Amino acid sequence: MDQFHSLAGRLLVAMPGISDPRFEHAVILVCAHRPDHAMGLRLDRPAPGVDLKKVLSKLETAAPDSAADRPVLVGGPVERERGFVLHTADWLAEDASLAFGDGLAMTGTREALAAMVDPAGPQRSVLLLGYAGWGEGQLEDELGENVWLTAEADADLIFDADYDGKWGKALAGLGVDPARLSGQSGRA
Repeated sequence: MDQFHSLAGRLLVAMPGISDPRFEHAVILVCAHRPDHAMGLRLDRPAPGVDLKKVLSKLETAAPDSAADRPVLVGGPVERERGFVLHTADWLAEDASLAFGDGLAMTGTREALAAMVDPAGPQRSVLLLGYAGWGEGQLEDELGENVWLTAEADADLIFDADYDGKWGKALAGLGVDPARLSGQSGRA
C-alpha cells in the first residue's frame, strides 16, 4: 500500500490545457487533504461586483469604508454561497478554525468575518465564496495525469492582490517559465 502524503498547506498550480475551464490558470491552496477527500481554495479569481464591505453590510456587521477595497474571491465551484475566511493563524476561533500549513488557518464563521476588519483580528485575511473539492483518490489521479504542479505555499503569494499575475508568480517560484509549458500532458 502506498504511503499517503498530505498536500495540506501546499499550492496546486494548474497546468496549461487543464480540461476543466473553471480551473484554467488556477492557483489553489490545499486546506485539507486526507485519503478520502481534499479541499482547497482558489486564490486568483475575484468575485465580480462583490467586496468585503458589501458582504459585511448585508450581514448587518459594521465595516470601515476601507473594506470596500478588499475583494471577495471565488474559492471554487462547490457551495459558492458558503463563505470561508482564509487567514493567518495569529487569530483563531476556538472550535471553528482549521489551522494548517505554515501559519495559515481557515474559518467559516461570522466571527471570522468581523475579525477581518478588527485590529485584533488576523494580520492577513481574505474572504472566499465556495471551494474546490476532490473525492477519494481524485486529486491523486489528477496529479498523476499532470493536471497540477505542486508548490510551497508562500503567504505573500497567497494574500497578494495581483490576481492576474498569481499563476505566473506561482510558476516562477518553481523556476518554470509559463511560455515554455505545453498544453499537452503525458507520461514517460
